[in-house]
Amino acid sequence: MLEKIRTENRHVELGLSDSDVLSMYETMLLSRKLDERMWLLNRAGKIPFVVPGQGQEGTQVGAAFALDRTKDYVLPYYRDMAVVLACGMTPKELMLSAFGKAEDPNSGGRQMPGHFGQKKNRIVTGSSPVTTQVPHAVGFALAAKMEGKDFVSFVTFGEGSSNQGDFHEGLNFAGVHKLPVIFMCENNKYAISVPIEKQLACANVSDRAAGYGMPGYTVDGTDPLTVYKVMKEAVERARRGEGPTLIEAVSERLTAHTSDDDERLYRSQEEIDEAKAKDPVKLFATYLKDLELLTDDTDKALHDKLQRIVNEATEYGENAPYAAPEDALLHVYGE
Repeated sequence: MLEKIRTENRHVELGLSDSDVLSMYETMLLSRKLDERMWLLNRAGKIPFVVPGQGQEGTQVGAAFALDRTKDYVLPYYRDMAVVLACGMTPKELMLSAFGKAEDPNSGGRQMPGHFGQKKNRIVTGSSPVTTQVPHAVGFALAAKMEGKDFVSFVTFGEGSSNQGDFHEGLNFAGVHKLPVIFMCENNKYAISVPIEKQLACANVSDRAAGYGMPGYTVDGTDPLTVYKVMKEAVERARRGEGPTLIEAVSERLTAHTSDDDERLYRSQEEIDEAKAKDPVKLFATYLKDLELLTDDTDKALHDKLQRIVNEATEYGENAPYAAPEDALLHVYGE
């Protein structure tokens, strides 16, 4: 039985309208459907690799909706499909990336899926080594401060990344210079196959914030409204010139680490079942239905609409042309 999110009209207290929370749910559901389709395409041998974000949609959408998506910069990590959807990437563009086609806006088919980048939506490209995006986000925030520009940078990473040197260097620099950057750890309790208790000597990733002179918060990442609240406060703090914030959103990883991983080797079926009982998409649907903002009929209609969108994106991505082999040399050397 899914645990219900509290049924008070919490989103109104946070300044969100009914249409806002319905849009949040639609983005979460679209991300889930795209993710599930990509998984099936991989198993059918049609796309080479999937880095799923199932179970983390609540964190990602709650955070993205707290940004000003007309001016803030986002440096996502490889699971952040719901973040980039909320920031303006389309299902068609994500499928082009999954298939590695020439029209892929992230890299023209050069990068693996999950390496998001799109200049027009201020989504800054990442690379395969984890945590490299953290000092990059700090650099964007430094630029905002030096040039007197009104934007914040937002960067995400897994809890395993918080053990990398880039994390500590980035937070230290941002804390010293009071930069407008929000660090969000999407803690899904596993760094590939390594459980959280074998990664950290402290209780929470957020405990590390004090060492870098910034506030740190650990919140329920399965609840987009809880994430929105703490994220909104962090954004406002950054805009006031009060410096960075570290947020740790604890959620569940509902799938294997990637399409190349077999989580049954290190997770029991009981643990996997317990994680699925905390599915943020289902929990948020329950919240909306309890408030009568969503009914079974309107929910089904939304599912059907999004399925059509996913089907169209899949067909387009599959039939789009690949890049010419020589295009692999473009943008590598000065011309």
